[in-house]
Amino acid sequence: MNSNVRNKLLITLAVTLACIYGIIGLPTSIGELKDNFSKRINLGLDLRGGTQLVMQIQLQDAFKAEADTVIQRLRTDLSAKHVTYADINRNDPQTIEDAGTIAVTITGVPGTQGGDLRTVINDGYGSQWSLTTVNATDYRLNLKTTEFLGLKEATLSQTMNTIEKKINGLGLAESSVQRRGGTASEAEILVQLPGVDDPARIKSLLTQAAVLELFEVQDGPFSSREEVLTKKGGFLGLGSQILPTASKGAPVSEFWLLKRTPEVTGRDLRNSQAQQNATTRTWETTFVLTQEAAKRFEKFTGDHIGKRLAIVMDHKVLSAPTIEAKIGDNGVINNIGTREDAADLALNLRSGSLPAGLKYIEERSVGPSLGADSIRSGLMAGVVGLVAVVLVMLVYYKKAGVNATIALLLNAVILLAMLTYFHAVLTLPGIAGIILTIGMAVDSNVLIFERIREELRNGKAAMAAMDAGFDKALLTIIDTHLTTMVSCAFLFLFGTGPVKGFAVTLVIGLAANFFTAVFVSRALFEWELGGSRKVDSISI
Repeated sequence: MNSNVRNKLLITLAVTLACIYGIIGLPTSIGELKDNFSKRINLGLDLRGGTQLVMQIQLQDAFKAEADTVIQRLRTDLSAKHVTYADINRNDPQTIEDAGTIAVTITGVPGTQGGDLRTVINDGYGSQWSLTTVNATDYRLNLKTTEFLGLKEATLSQTMNTIEKKINGLGLAESSVQRRGGTASEAEILVQLPGVDDPARIKSLLTQAAVLELFEVQDGPFSSREEVLTKKGGFLGLGSQILPTASKGAPVSEFWLLKRTPEVTGRDLRNSQAQQNATTRTWETTFVLTQEAAKRFEKFTGDHIGKRLAIVMDHKVLSAPTIEAKIGDNGVINNIGTREDAADLALNLRSGSLPAGLKYIEERSVGPSLGADSIRSGLMAGVVGLVAVVLVMLVYYKKAGVNATIALLLNAVILLAMLTYFHAVLTLPGIAGIILTIGMAVDSNVLIFERIREELRNGKAAMAAMDAGFDKALLTIIDTHLTTMVSCAFLFLFGTGPVKGFAVTLVIGLAANFFTAVFVSRALFEWELGGSRKVDSISI
């Protein structure tokens, strides 16, 4: 055996061992072997069972929030420039289709101050909003098209990122979050959660906004909103707001008068964890502020010792403790409830708040038994197809069919190993891709073997016919594999989850097939023809 053939066989052996290790590791028993195999092959929702959720992002919420922010800024900027007005408000789009109609209306501006208003708008808001004149005293701001598209895309991306953080924080393996695609469903996202049979907690966690804010308490508590307004003479200043306590389903019993601008928001958080209080044994959620926010919060608490600070979650007051000392970068939210409640709150705070609301439009559950049936059916189809192909190859191509069978089995081993190394998820369409790969592998061997037969009929010696057969079939194999891979690339880029699973397994299978058909099969022929036995003919 020459060194070239020996090196090829050693490379083949090394690849085979590396693939087997990737699939089963180094088991010490049959039970451990089965356990390793089941853990390393990541099954998708259709095979493992679980939950699929389709959610619609309420884009109009993000546009209304943006308009509210502009209104607050406008009130401050116009007051600073001494521009008077009767009111500033916005419309209220109720559907996704109407989100782009968001508008801010400024009424009651004296005619003599119209120029000053335009100056304020052009200097601070002109890049995002366009100003139109309604009449002599009223004006309207409309969001520009480029800003509308940018805010829309940012809302979709931020929502998906937030949901992914929450799901990953729960430790759910092989989950996926993706857009459904298409103009009609561009605001819809598909969430697949393999292994989750009860999605109630997941749904609650994903839809919870978890907007944390810390406000200075100006007065309270009060028994009703009317009591607050009565004490304030029926007028609430621009710098104040009324928020209720968190009631957890019970009637609201307390209201607080708070400063409108928060001292700390969820964007200032660096980390959050659930913990059990050492004294009361109740669960609470701790949070850690960023360095910049910690300095700001430390100064605020130092200046307001003896006063109250309201901890507000989703515009409801969780608690309003008294500031007893200067506080740095750590804080605690107590009276949470169970350990799960505290952990979910901490996860929501770490993940960030949703820029828009979510609406569930579809929920589908796949039972583990149905997934097991799919696996059995898929494996049965693969085994039947593989056995049929092997029999045909052995009968039609005789001894050369053994080479094709070895290459075919190695192809399957490499494919499964790559799925484990890349942490890819195997789905039912993925099994279809594997079965199609078997057909592509056989096709490559048929091309090579027919070329070899043609060269033998032309009178060439066995070794020369084998070399010519592989060389002449190479370009055709490259062409077929490359064009199929390009098609798979488009399927992966523009397809949904099942289509992507099909594309991934097919691409991996094609790459493995090129290696086994061109490299491994040739090495086996060279070993047989160039060995010590000096074979002068090919059984093909």
